[in-house]
Amino acid sequence: MGTIGQLVLAYIAVLGFGLIINIPHQALNVAGWIGTLTWGGYLIVQAFDGGVVLGSLIGSVGIGVLSSLAARYKKMPAIIFNIPSLVSFVPGSQAYQMVRNFALGNYREAVSFTLQVIMITGAIALGFLLAELLNRLIAFCIRQWRLRRLES
Repeated sequence: MGTIGQLVLAYIAVLGFGLIINIPHQALNVAGWIGTLTWGGYLIVQAFDGGVVLGSLIGSVGIGVLSSLAARYKKMPAIIFNIPSLVSFVPGSQAYQMVRNFALGNYREAVSFTLQVIMITGAIALGFLLAELLNRLIAFCIRQWRLRRLES
């Protein structure tokens, strides 16, 4: 599937999941764009052979930063944008292959997929942590800039 098709499907997936978990309708389009932009970042990392783990890390940092900006803009909690946007990054196929190989007795393959699932979910968690640190750093810099501007 082409890049445009993947981006369109990422937008549709975020909208669909947002409807399933019943986020406010005012937030659906913004969440869809956050999911699309971050999936685009993931695809760029994939194009440069960055791997699934690095792509998930970059994508989750993007989700965290963009969700924080959208939360301020829309005056809604950031989690409303985080959860639906994250749906594209969940390692579902690796988890399926892990369980399938355990059931079939292919333990080497199962352990390989288990490690992939652990690394991807760890990268997603680390990405959200880095995004939170980045958001706080940006807020601190803006506060300092405003204080300096008021003093002069």
